[in-house]
Amino acid sequence: MLHQQTDLVNWTELARTRSELGTAYLRILGYFREDGVISINAIEEAIRTRNATALVTPAHTLKGEAAQFSAHRLSAMAETIEMTARRCVETREAPDELIETVVALRPCFTETMALLDRDANPLAARRPGSFGRRTETPPQGFGRAV
Repeated sequence: MLHQQTDLVNWTELARTRSELGTAYLRILGYFREDGVISINAIEEAIRTRNATALVTPAHTLKGEAAQFSAHRLSAMAETIEMTARRCVETREAPDELIETVVALRPCFTETMALLDRDANPLAARRPGSFGRRTETPPQGFGRAV
């Protein structure tokens, strides 16, 4: 699948977004989580019923919200769903070619949200393995009889 080559999150862009949003960042991230689940549920239901028209709006919404958080893979997948669904509506075809992308959408969203949550957590260790461990060798002889 082509989308696997796209980064899950562009961290440079996300840092800029986080800075611009300031204290609203966590609240808006929460909205993205809620809206994302709603959009994915709607996309999955539309693909089950082979309803191309019902795919367009939730895919469009997910595409934009994912892009806001620099979640490029998720945004690209949603864009593929949206654009293909639009074509299917125009040509009056079933959106069967999207099944593989739709199946991969929820795991991508889950993985993306885990990364965004880990990054947003102020208690997350910024240096793996450093908490509670000595990071440098104590000076030899300090506090000891030599």
